[in-house]
Formats: sequence, structure tokens, C-alpha cells
Amino acid sequence: MTRLTGTALRVTIFIGESDLWHHKPLYTEIVHRAHKAGLAGASVFRGIEGFGASSLIHTQRLLSLSEDLPVAIVIVDSHERIRAFLPQLDELVAEGLVILDDCEVIRYVGRGRESR
Repeated sequence: MTRLTGTALRVTIFIGESDLWHHKPLYTEIVHRAHKAGLAGASVFRGIEGFGASSLIHTQRLLSLSEDLPVAIVIVDSHERIRAFLPQLDELVAEGLVILDDCEVIRYVGRGRESR
């Protein structure tokens, strides 16, 4: 199990829900690569409305034609591990936004395997 306390780095990747990598969702590829890289964890959040560099507003409202809702993938780990992962994001993210923030981990505890 990865131990993570104190100062850390958070990378947030903003992409579109319909962005693909080899015929599967790009967010899935990012999460699976983060897992394979042994990072502490990754979460995907689906937005209900937003716009980016294209200035097109994407929304889930019923009458909207947009189905490309915003998605944010958040990964937190040590500075070294996140920075080592950045070249993979450079390869994967053709359109979108990748940001880094310093953060402090207060608590990082997983469920024990026996409780599953």
C-alpha cells in the first residue's frame, strides 16, 4: 500500500467526456496508466456544464445538443511521482488543460482487503 502524508502534488486534467484514446474513453486510459504507475490514486469527476479553450459551452441540460461534458481527473501523490507521470499525460492529452497544485495530505487510508 502506498503511504502518503505531508506535502504532495495534485495534478488535475480537464478534458471532454467524448475524448478517446484508441477507441476507449481518454479518462479511462489516464486512470489505468496512473494505477499501473503505482500512483496513490485517481478520481474522475463529470461536470454538468463548462467551456474551455474552444469557448463552446457544454452542458447536460435537456435541450442542449452537447454530449461532450467536461471531465476532471484528479491525481495526488508525491512531487517526484507526479512529475515522473507528466510525460504520459503529455502523450495522452491532445486537447484540454493539465494543472499542478501543491497540497498537503492530512489523511490517506484505504480499506483493508479483509473488509471487501
